[in-house]
Amino acid sequence: MDTPDLKQPDLFINRQLSLLEFNHRVLEQAKDTRHPLLERLKFLCITSTNMDEFFEIRVAGLKQAIEMGSVQAGPDNRTPQEVLRAISTRTHELVSEQYRVLNDVLTPALAGEGIRFLRRAEWTQAHQGWVKEYFEDSLLPVLSPLGLDPAHPFPQVLNKSLNFIVSLEGKDAFGRNSGLAVVQAPRALPRIIQLPPEDPNNGPNDFVFLSSVIHAHVNDLFPGMNATGCYQFRVTRNSDLFVDEEEVDDLLRAMEGELPSRRYGDAVRLEMAANCPDYMASFLLNEFELGQDDLYQVDGPVNVNRLLAVVDLVDRPDLKYGSFTPGLPPQVDRQSDIFKTLRQRDVLLHHPFESFAPVVDFVRQAAHDPEVLAIKQTLYRTGPDSVIVDNLVAAARAGKEVTVVIELRARFDEEANIKLANRLQEAGAHVVYGVVGHKTHAKLILVVRREGRHLRHYVHLGTGNYHSRTARLYTDYGLLTSNENIGEDVHKVFLQLTSLGKVSALSELLESPFTMHDGMLAKIERETRNAEAGKPARIIAKVNSLVEPRVIQALYQAAMAGVETDLIVRGMCSLRPGVPGISERIRVRSVIGRFLEHTRVFYFENGGDPEIFCSSADWMERNFFRRVEIAFPIKQPDLRDRVLRDLQCYLEDNVEAWELDREGLYHRLTPAEGERPRPAQILLLEAHAESS
Repeated sequence: MDTPDLKQPDLFINRQLSLLEFNHRVLEQAKDTRHPLLERLKFLCITSTNMDEFFEIRVAGLKQAIEMGSVQAGPDNRTPQEVLRAISTRTHELVSEQYRVLNDVLTPALAGEGIRFLRRAEWTQAHQGWVKEYFEDSLLPVLSPLGLDPAHPFPQVLNKSLNFIVSLEGKDAFGRNSGLAVVQAPRALPRIIQLPPEDPNNGPNDFVFLSSVIHAHVNDLFPGMNATGCYQFRVTRNSDLFVDEEEVDDLLRAMEGELPSRRYGDAVRLEMAANCPDYMASFLLNEFELGQDDLYQVDGPVNVNRLLAVVDLVDRPDLKYGSFTPGLPPQVDRQSDIFKTLRQRDVLLHHPFESFAPVVDFVRQAAHDPEVLAIKQTLYRTGPDSVIVDNLVAAARAGKEVTVVIELRARFDEEANIKLANRLQEAGAHVVYGVVGHKTHAKLILVVRREGRHLRHYVHLGTGNYHSRTARLYTDYGLLTSNENIGEDVHKVFLQLTSLGKVSALSELLESPFTMHDGMLAKIERETRNAEAGKPARIIAKVNSLVEPRVIQALYQAAMAGVETDLIVRGMCSLRPGVPGISERIRVRSVIGRFLEHTRVFYFENGGDPEIFCSSADWMERNFFRRVEIAFPIKQPDLRDRVLRDLQCYLEDNVEAWELDREGLYHRLTPAEGERPRPAQILLLEAHAESS
C-alpha cells in the first residue's frame, strides 16, 4: 500500500478561514437562550471586536503580501488573493447575520426586559427636547464639521472612529456650495447615551445612539445650509506595528514613536450605513483606496462593540451571569507561608475556577520577606491597576534585586507596557525588553530566597498572563513549585533573556525557539512508535490554535499508526480530522462558553507512564520559532491525575462543544435523549466551589 502524501493541500484547512469560523461559533452564543440576555449581547460585541482585530492584522497582512507581489501559497495551496476573496465572501455573510441577530433577536428581547434602543422615529416630543439640549450642551462644542473642497481636502480618519459623510444644499457665508462634508465624532464621546431614568417620560433603561443624536441635529452644524443626507461610516486600518529592531538603539523609544502610526495605517475595510447612496460609498472607497469587496453596509451602528457599555449601565443581575467565588486548593491558606507550602508540595491553580490570589500572594510575600534576595518576572499583559506590579515596585524600593522582562510588542497593549516599564525603572527595577526578533510570551516568576547557607528557587509558571481581570475571564493553569530542577531551568531562561551568551540545556522545560518544536514532535513520534509496538498510546492536546504543518503531519502519522488523538482547539485549526486512512483516529472539538478557553495542555500516554505538559505556547509557527515560550511538566502524580480529569471533562462536554468534520464544518453538540447535559465550564466551576 502506498504511503499517502501528508503534505497534500486537501489535508489542510486554511487558517484565516478557520479563524472566521471561530467567530461564527462566538456569534452563535448570542443566539443561545441558555445564556443570560445581557451576556448574549456581550457575545455579539465580542464578535465585533474579534472582527476588528481580524481585519487590522490578518486581512491587513494579506493585503500587504499582495501589494508586495507575493503569490506564495500556504499548506492548503491557496494564494493570498484567493484567501482574501474567500474571506470577503464569508465575512459579508457573518456581518449580515450579526446585524440580523442584533435587530431581529436581541433588540426585541432587550425591549421586552425594558432595555430600549430608541430610534429617532420612536422619540416623543419630550425625548426630542432632551436630545436637543444634550446636543447643544455636550456635542456641538466638540464637533468640527469639515466641508470638502479644494481648500479642504478629505481629512485624516482615525482607525475605527465614528464618522459621518453629509450631503448639503445651499451656499455658505463665503458663497461656497460644496456638496459634501465630513463630521468626525471624537473618541471621548459615548456612543450610546442613557436617557435620564428619573424623568417620568423615560423607561428605567432607555438609550439613544450618538449617531441618532448627530443625525437629528446635523443641520445645526451647517447654518444656512440644508443637509440632504447624513450617513455614518467607519474605516479599519492596518494596525500591525513595524519596528526594525536591528536598526534601533532603544526599542522603547522606537515603539513610542511607532504607536501613533497605528491610527493612520492603510485602510483595509469600510463600514457604512446600509442606506447610504452608491455614489457616496464609491466616493469613500476611492478616498481610502479600497475595492467593492472591502465595503460592508450595515443596518445599525457601525461600531457594534460599543454596545458593550450597556452591560455595565444596566443594573439587572438577573440578566447576567451569576457571581461566583473562585475556589482555593485545600493546601493553600491565604494567611499561611506560601514558601513553606511549596517546600512540601507543588500547587496547581486552574483559573478562573480557582483564585488568582495565591499568585498575587506569592509575589507579595516575596516582596516583603527579608530572606528573599531577588524576584524576576516576565510581563506580557498585566492590566492598568496591577497588584503584582505594585508589589514589584515595593520590592525594588525595598532594595531587592527586581528584574522584569516586559514585552513591549504585546499587540494592542504596547502603550500600557511602555508606561509600566517607565514606572518600574523609576522604582529601581532592572527592566529589559526581551530578545531582538522574538516576543517574550513565556509566563514566569522566579523568587530567590536565602534559607540557611543555601539559596532556594521558587517559581510560578503559567499558561496565561499576570492579569487579575482576565484571570476571572480566561481559563488558565498556573504551577507554583520549588522543584529544584525546574527552578534551575527558569533561572537559566532568565539568564538568556537578560544577558548574552549561550546557556546550558534545560532539564525539565521545553523552550521556544530552541527545544519546543523538536520536543513536541519527538513526543508525538514516540506515541507513534509505541502504537506500532502494541504499547499504550494516546494524545490529548488542548490549544488555542493548531496550524503548524509539521506538527499536523506528525499527528496524521500517529493516527495512521493507531494513536487515538483528541484535540480541543478553541480557534484556528488547520488539521482535517476524519479523512479515511489518515485521520480517522483524530477528533477535533472546540469549546465556547462563559469563559475564554486559554489553557494549553499536552497529554502523552508514553507507554503507560503518562506525561502532561502545560504551556504558554500554541501549536503555531510563531510560538515555535519567533517567540520565547515555555512548556512545563506537571510532575506530581495527583496533579497529573487532576489535569487529566479536567481534560476528560472537556471531552465529555455535550453542551458547549462543537465538533469539526472532515469538510471543515463545525457542528454543535447536544445531549442525546436521556443523556445528562455536561457543560465542562459549569461542572468545573461547581466542582471547585464545592472543594474550596
